[in-house]
Amino acid sequence: MTLSIQQAIASRVSVNRFVPDRPLSDETIESLVAQAMRAPSAYNFQNWRFIAVRSPEAKARLKAVAFGQQKVADASVAFIICGTLAAHERLGQALAPSVQAGIMDERAAQAWVAQAAQAHAGNPELQRDEAIRSASLAGMTLILAAQGMGLASCAMGGFDMEGLAREFDLAATDVPVLVVTVGHAAPGNWPQKARRPIADVLEVV
Repeated sequence: MTLSIQQAIASRVSVNRFVPDRPLSDETIESLVAQAMRAPSAYNFQNWRFIAVRSPEAKARLKAVAFGQQKVADASVAFIICGTLAAHERLGQALAPSVQAGIMDERAAQAWVAQAAQAHAGNPELQRDEAIRSASLAGMTLILAAQGMGLASCAMGGFDMEGLAREFDLAATDVPVLVVTVGHAAPGNWPQKARRPIADVLEVV
């Protein structure tokens, strides 16, 4: 059953217990990433990268740098979601399909490339902030895509960044932001935990 986006948001929980030995097909993994790539990014940088950790050997390596969390091993797949630095250097290539499709004209694309280069070149802090923003948006989109497809998920920030980069041979431009485990929920998970009152977090001006 496919859920509406409102149903996916309302029903999503952070799953810590997965049914082991329930692999996902290549097609399902690719569909999840394709949907995650619909997330927004500044200038349409698309400054993200996904590593689908599915084999037992790869899961063992990820579990070792994720402080031994069992859900890494039990989930069908664990996505390492990285933001990428120096995205302005590849912006022309990222925008080319939109120009070819007539979504934006060449002059606008060139203006974006120039603006992005002016803002991001020589500004490693901005590059990192943008990488983290984009990867986080993609990660949340992937989580909701999984929920809408009847799958369970959990966003994980508990991992050794240096160890993960070493074990999965990340490039210097890759910033590991999230690990998102996806699979089938086992019994014993908590329901969605209560949220704070809207009045505590919303200011309308």
